[in-house]
Amino acid sequence: MRGGKRFSAFGMTMVLGFALVQGSFVPAWAADAGPEGAQAMLEAEKSLMDALKPLPEKGMNARLGAIESTLSNPFWITMEEGYRDAAKEYGVTIDVQATATETDLAGQLDILKQMIGKQYDAVSVSPLTEQNLLLGVVEANKSGVKIVTVGNGVNREALEKLGGRIDVHVTTDFRMQGELGAEYIVGRTGGKGKVAVIEGIPGATQSEARKNGAVEAFKKAGMEVLAVQAANFDRRQAYDLAAALIDANPDLAGIACGNDVMALGAVEALKRKGMKDKVVVVGVDFIEEAKASIERGELDATVAMSPYLLGKAGTILSLKALRGDTFVEDVVWTPIKLVDKANVASMEGWR
Repeated sequence: MRGGKRFSAFGMTMVLGFALVQGSFVPAWAADAGPEGAQAMLEAEKSLMDALKPLPEKGMNARLGAIESTLSNPFWITMEEGYRDAAKEYGVTIDVQATATETDLAGQLDILKQMIGKQYDAVSVSPLTEQNLLLGVVEANKSGVKIVTVGNGVNREALEKLGGRIDVHVTTDFRMQGELGAEYIVGRTGGKGKVAVIEGIPGATQSEARKNGAVEAFKKAGMEVLAVQAANFDRRQAYDLAAALIDANPDLAGIACGNDVMALGAVEALKRKGMKDKVVVVGVDFIEEAKASIERGELDATVAMSPYLLGKAGTILSLKALRGDTFVEDVVWTPIKLVDKANVASMEGWR
């Protein structure tokens, strides 16, 4: 792990440090994890639980909801498992739903309104953009439903103007993810040549931060950055963009993508054109297919985070909000790591 990063939790800053978990709930994933990956996950979970203390009581009479993006992306499936495992551990019920696509802004708002109508006590949401759920959050506030934003956030200033509020926000350092990926490309290319950035959804929290982090790192290294293009976290769109990029720029040295799904699309396009060995491609998320691609020597690297633990944090923070805890600051939790062929074996079981 990159050292010196922090949890910013409830008014105090904590350096990310790991200690072995003992006597804690053991989730289903642990049975399938390799020894190094399993230990890394348990250590990361222990650090997260330390940041979330005091933890809620088990057996609270609570009905929770969680809203994600499309389950066609394995990232969100893993986050759902985190939500559900935490709900099981704490003895509460949770309804996890997802949008049909990464760009179904109205559909995500409809899901939130439905959960409010069902009188759920708290709802965790990962907004598709910083604007699309604002009216739903205001409605939740009026109905007494606690709102936890997980990963992606909302435009706080715009929300406040509408009279709304978020109870607590838990996230990771998306900008650093973009920086790490770009820095890897800089290292592999010697900081020479043209580079491209394929972002996800313009206006989405993680998309904007990853894009900005990558662009800044490339410019700092003195590399020529082509115009940023968006593929909406879609594999086919990323394939088409990468194909067009290499046609227009046969001397392209690297592509930083806003997630693994898009990175895999870019890899496919470069392979089809016989150019993969000449272009370094990096993604974000460390989904299983990206891991396999790295092992085959196709995708060069990705930036690992833990959607599982973000989901678990969403459930726990919902219960803390219902208990009446006061959150002075957002919870910024940053166990992220650059993964390439040299260290991918040690990440077996990470999720």
